[in-house]
Amino acid sequence: MVTFSDLDVAFQAIVNIHSGQCFGHEVLVRGWERLGFASAQDLLSAAAAAGRLPELEIAIRTLVAERAAGHPVLTGAALFLNFDPRAAAALDKVMEATRTLLQPGFAHIVTEISGLPEGGSGPALYPPAKMRREGGMVAVDRFGGSADSFNLLISCDPDFIKIDRAFIRGIESEARKRVVLAQLIGMAHTLGIEVIAVGVETGRELTVCRELGLDLVQGFYIAPPETDPAALSGLYSRLEGLAQQDRRRRQIDQRWVTQQMDQVPAIINDAPIRDMFDRFARDRNTTYVPVVDRSGRPLGIVREGDLKNYAYSAFGKDLIANKALGRKLQDFVVRCPIADIATPLDQMLAIYAAIEDAEGILITEHMIYHGFLTARSLIRAMHEKTLARARDENPLTKLPGNVVIEEYVADCTASGEGAVLAYIDFDNFKPFNDTYGFRQGDRAILLFAELCRKTAVPGRWFVGHIGGDDFFVAIQGADKAEAYEAIGGLIARFASDAESFYDHDARARRCIIAQDRDGNTKRFPLLSASAVLAVLPPGCRTVSTDELSSAIALYKKAAKSAPDKLVSVLLPHVPAMEPA
Repeated sequence: MVTFSDLDVAFQAIVNIHSGQCFGHEVLVRGWERLGFASAQDLLSAAAAAGRLPELEIAIRTLVAERAAGHPVLTGAALFLNFDPRAAAALDKVMEATRTLLQPGFAHIVTEISGLPEGGSGPALYPPAKMRREGGMVAVDRFGGSADSFNLLISCDPDFIKIDRAFIRGIESEARKRVVLAQLIGMAHTLGIEVIAVGVETGRELTVCRELGLDLVQGFYIAPPETDPAALSGLYSRLEGLAQQDRRRRQIDQRWVTQQMDQVPAIINDAPIRDMFDRFARDRNTTYVPVVDRSGRPLGIVREGDLKNYAYSAFGKDLIANKALGRKLQDFVVRCPIADIATPLDQMLAIYAAIEDAEGILITEHMIYHGFLTARSLIRAMHEKTLARARDENPLTKLPGNVVIEEYVADCTASGEGAVLAYIDFDNFKPFNDTYGFRQGDRAILLFAELCRKTAVPGRWFVGHIGGDDFFVAIQGADKAEAYEAIGGLIARFASDAESFYDHDARARRCIIAQDRDGNTKRFPLLSASAVLAVLPPGCRTVSTDELSSAIALYKKAAKSAPDKLVSVLLPHVPAMEPA
C-alpha cells in the first residue's frame, strides 16, 4: 500500500509585478518519483483511482504546515493550494482540514481549481461562500487552457485567475495573444478579479505582461520552486528595479486620480457587523464602505442600501448582529471593479462602463486598498485631464505641447522597446518671418505640421510641437537607418514645398537678402529644417528628459551645417557626432 510519507513540497513565489514584493507562494508536490510515479499528475491519478485523493490533499496540507512553521516569509504571505476536481465529493472534508491546519497560521489561503469533474457544475461542486469561509480565497488555475475556464469564472466568483502558460509563451512576438490577453485582463478587472501570469520565463515576457496590466507573475524568470523555505525572499529585486524605472510613467494619470479619489477608510472583513452600522450612522453622506482583508487587499464594498431592511426594522440590528444566525459582514460584501492607481484613466472608464450598476472603482496601489473613485469623480478626473491636455496643445498646429512630449519621452524610455527621438527646427526662419511677415511664417509652421501628420505611421509615430519653429517627432521601434530615411524625407519635402512662400526673384537666387540679429545685411538661404536624432536602443531605460535635452543642444548647430541637415547621437552614451 502506497503511503504519502515520502512526499515533499516546493514553494514558488507569486510576485507583485509593479513592486517586486512577494504576494504568495504556490505549493508544488515533490517526491513522487520516490513512490514510483513518473510525474505529479500520475500520482494524483493513482490516488483518485484508489479513492485516496482526499487523503492525499490533506497529507499535502499537513506537510505544508510542518514546512512553513517558523518561516514568516511563507506564513506572512498568501498560500496557493491546488484542489483536484476529482476530489470534489470530499470538498467539505478537505476545506475543514485546510481551515484547521493552515488558516490560523497563514495570512491568506487561496484554493486553486482548474476544472470540473464529468457532468459537474460549478456552484454545486465549488460553493464560493463555503470555500471562502473555510478555505480563504479562490483562484481559477490554467485559465484559458480548458473548456471549464469560463464556466468556473462565472459560477465560482474567483478572487484570482491564473493565465495558462500557453498564453504567455512567446507573447512578445505574437500580436493575437496580446490582443486576447488584454481583453481577458480587462474583463477580469471589471469583475474585481486580479490576474496572475504563470510560466514567465524571459525578460521580454515579463515586460509585455507589465504593459498589458497583469497584477502578479510566477515563473522561473522570477524565481524557481524552492523546497527550502529559508531560500525564499520577500522582495525580488529584478522586478523592483523595473518598478523604479517605471515610476515616472505611472504618474502620467495618477495625479488626476489622486485629486479626485475619495480616501474613504476601509473596514476589515472580519470586523463585527455593528461596526458597519456605526460607520453609516456617523456619516450620513456615506452610501458605501470599502471592505478589505487584514493585509489591506480590497474585497469589495458594502452598500448602505443593502442594510436598510435591517437598519429600519425594530430589531434588525440585533438580529443581524446575533452570532447564532451566522450572518457576517463579509456576507454583505458586493464585488466591485478594481484598478491600480497607475491604470490610465481611459482604461478605468472602460472598466467602470462595463458594469451596469457599479458604484465606482476600488483603487489599489501594489494591490493594497488606496481609495475609491466614484462615477462622478471618474468623470471629473477625465474632464480635468482633457482640459489640461487642451491647455498644453499648441494653439496654431493643435499638436501636443511640452507637457505631453515630456510624458511621452518618459513612457518611451520606461518601455525599453527602443525608439528614435527627433528634435527638428527650421533654418533661416527669422529672416524669412521678418521679410514676409508673421502670417507667412505661421503658414510655414502649419505646412510642416501637416507634412508630419501625413508622414506619421499610426501607432508608431508621435508628433509634438515644442513651440515656434521647434518640433518633436518620435518613431517607436525604429533603428537609425529607418529614422534617417523617414526624417530625411520629411525635411526634404518641407524644403521643397516651402519654396512656394518666396517670390520669383528669391527662388531664382536661392536666397533672400535680409538683416541678421545684429542688423547686418546678409544673404540667407531659403527656408529648410534640420534634425538631431537621439537613438534609444532596445533595453535602454536610463535616459532622463534632461539628458535628452542636453544631447540635442550639443548637436543642434552641427545638424544645421550637415549636408543633409541630419545628425544622430546614441543614448545613453553620447558619442562623437554621426553625420548621415
